[in-house]
Amino acid sequence: MKIAFMVGEFPSLSETFILNQITGLIERGCHVDIYATKPKKEGKIHPDVEKYNLLSHTYYYSQIPESYLSRLWKGIGLFLTNFFKDPILLWRSLNVFKYRKKARSLRLLYTVIPFLGKRPDYDIIQCHFGSEGLKGMDLRDMGAIKGKLCTIFHGLDLSGHLKKYGDSLYDQLFETGDLFMPISNNWRNQLIKLGCDQQKIIVHRMGIDCQQFTFTPRHPDSDGSIRLVSIARLVEKKGIEYGIRAVAQLSQSYANIQYNIIGDGELRESLEQLIKELNVGEKIKLLGWKQKEEVIAILNNSHILLAPSITGQNGDQEGIPVVLMEAMAMGLPVISTYHSGIPELVEDGVTGFLVAEKNYHELAAKIKILLQDNDLWDKIGKASRLRVENDYDINSLNNNLFKIYKGLI
Repeated sequence: MKIAFMVGEFPSLSETFILNQITGLIERGCHVDIYATKPKKEGKIHPDVEKYNLLSHTYYYSQIPESYLSRLWKGIGLFLTNFFKDPILLWRSLNVFKYRKKARSLRLLYTVIPFLGKRPDYDIIQCHFGSEGLKGMDLRDMGAIKGKLCTIFHGLDLSGHLKKYGDSLYDQLFETGDLFMPISNNWRNQLIKLGCDQQKIIVHRMGIDCQQFTFTPRHPDSDGSIRLVSIARLVEKKGIEYGIRAVAQLSQSYANIQYNIIGDGELRESLEQLIKELNVGEKIKLLGWKQKEEVIAILNNSHILLAPSITGQNGDQEGIPVVLMEAMAMGLPVISTYHSGIPELVEDGVTGFLVAEKNYHELAAKIKILLQDNDLWDKIGKASRLRVENDYDINSLNNNLFKIYKGLI
């Protein structure tokens, strides 16, 4: 089976869920090509990218300048230098009567470059996020690529993007797309509300390889030390500010508390300032991005994982954070929020704890409950591992995805 993955930036350390699908399908005998935007230099790369030689099967769109004048001049150059490769496809990308703003802005011209003179034929065109689904829809319509069009919806695409572009954003995609795979029941309901045909929807969750995460019962250290961890991009919807405030509040009563935050992003500077203002620089550390082995080592040395997700001011929401699955598989009690599809994974008091968004007082109270009741640790740890094994194991999910594709073609 030949599969094209259309994604955003690739490779991306924060999107291991996409990488797990790609490698899983390769292991099941599929040929996979990847079409993506070049990532900003992160300095680190996931070892599976090299192990599976993925960059040799990755094709990048031409980078689009922000300035329209620069975009126009570069676009003229792209048109002239690539014209003889596939003049018909190039002209189609500039059809403003059919594609309107997408053609007028030259975005289609920049996007079509990797397909010129090739027009590849795939069994499946797998688009991660609704924005990539729209891109795949246009490319297929222009004849740049062939295959059954499948779109996986994660979070921002069914929250922030709708707030910005309106509820009719995916109307044409719903009509022409072959399959839609939201990662949660929460997003399935949203798709139906938007008018997507229920017969075209299959909930397909993201997952992890449980075999790579060893279960270890957790308890506070004998000296009273407690180490909390968050792993997230430093953006508003991850709610890291509220984790910092909760730990700062607890630090007044628990001198040996430590909070490590793995990740980077646009809010790093403001979070550093908040840590300074709360005078907890000795207890709360921003560690930046780490490779998978480093992350697992930090998780192994931690007691509790915090994922205080919130709805951003722009409407942006999570799907179900993969880091919750990883921590739960390792036996860490997790504390998160009643947000998006998270309650489908974390059941309050059973497989972890949930609090209202932005309520750092309640977040601190849940941490305190764990610190005061050692009997809860084993109970929650075992239940959470079982939940992940049953519903979020990537090997089972990839087997199911392979069957879905086979059925579709």
